[in-house]
Amino acid sequence: MHPATRTNLADSVAESVRAEIVSGRWAVGERIPNEATLMEMLAVSRGTVREAIRALVSQGLLETRQGSGTYVKSVVDPTAALNRMKHAGLRDLWEARTALDAEAARLAAIRHTQADLDRMRGLLEARGTVAAGRRDDFIRRDIAFHRSIVEASGNRAMMELYDFFTASIAETVNSTLACDLPEPDAAAHAAILEGIASRDPDRAAAIVRAFTAPVLLELDRLLSE
Repeated sequence: MHPATRTNLADSVAESVRAEIVSGRWAVGERIPNEATLMEMLAVSRGTVREAIRALVSQGLLETRQGSGTYVKSVVDPTAALNRMKHAGLRDLWEARTALDAEAARLAAIRHTQADLDRMRGLLEARGTVAAGRRDDFIRRDIAFHRSIVEASGNRAMMELYDFFTASIAETVNSTLACDLPEPDAAAHAAILEGIASRDPDRAAAIVRAFTAPVLLELDRLLSE
């Protein structure tokens, strides 16, 4: 075995503390042991403890309060959730995407500004088709258009959630194209924009659901074979 590097030690310490948080050892709002105690418990240096704590703070599990200590901010581990999500089936991912996109379109129909519409139109035009360039570039353009709808919804939590799901959504789109599933065309995307512009939230949401229906039907057919 090779000697553990400081980075590897910090990762190991972060995993240990994360496991304690998720298990409920410390409740939300409770202060975790101080650096000296963690150093003794985990047999590592102060620098390693600090590096691990910074990582958990950036992940939203902990928060530091100047002059007070470090407290549990959340017992929900987003890293574990993301890893579980990556193992979900393609149909599950499409259903999740449909739910998120439909609600985003519904809110965008109510709350959008003219600037939002102009931006969405520009991104839709730039999206083009997969034949116009490399698949990776096309997927990035497609995600940019769909994210602009989420931004127009004005819901910050949904924007954070969309960013969290972006990697899996990209994989979903890529799998759709790779498996020759019916990727919604430019006209289908334009229909979503028209629904949002109409300021009819129910219409906008229904268009999104119709948008993904052919893909879900094809997945059902493939899974039944």
